[in-house]
Amino acid sequence: MITRREDGYEVATDPDRLDIDLVHHWLSTDAFWALGRSRETVEQSIRASTNFGLYDAGGAQVAYARVITDLATFAWLCDVYVAPTHRGKGLGTWLAAAVRDHLAPYQLKRTLLATLDAHEVYARVGFVTVPDPEHLMIMKPAH
Repeated sequence: MITRREDGYEVATDPDRLDIDLVHHWLSTDAFWALGRSRETVEQSIRASTNFGLYDAGGAQVAYARVITDLATFAWLCDVYVAPTHRGKGLGTWLAAAVRDHLAPYQLKRTLLATLDAHEVYARVGFVTVPDPEHLMIMKPAH
């Protein structure tokens, strides 16, 4: 466990606690950026990432986030998802703060994310818009 709130919610990085079926369901059916993502792809992404599960007081997983990082210079926060029945409780912001705090000791030069509509959530924990977006490039998929 990384942290626990007074209301019993907790964030943990233990990959054995993740409900991979649930994470796959959330991402592949409800997360606009990952619709249709295969179970195999979700499993591979989990294996190659630092994962953050958020659990309610009963131990059920209610949110997920993952970070791709070398733990030396760079991290990418992605696949942040809060179950609809648990939204509006500040869990997304709390999860992002837990990720930030987990990465802080590594003193990474850059931690990035992409968001379409949750800028306020991430701004609350220190994210800002890219100051020089013309410096960033993206490789187009081969297909």
